[in-house]
Amino acid sequence: MGKTPVKMRAVVYALSPFQQKVMTGLWKDLPGKIHHKVSENWLNATLLLAPLVGVYGYVQHYEEKEKMEHRY
Repeated sequence: MGKTPVKMRAVVYALSPFQQKVMTGLWKDLPGKIHHKVSENWLNATLLLAPLVGVYGYVQHYEEKEKMEHRY
């Protein structure tokens, strides 16, 4: 039994210079993607955000204390 040759069609992907929607997939359903990533990695997100929120709160308190220092 011999094999018969089959013609293959090549698939060529190219970006049109007039319509390039390369980044649309990144912005599509962005809140859903963020929610999925945070719910999937909530421990890492907590360990990242807790020190940032703590430092921000400390700086705000320190600045307010510096502003009010002249009143005493």
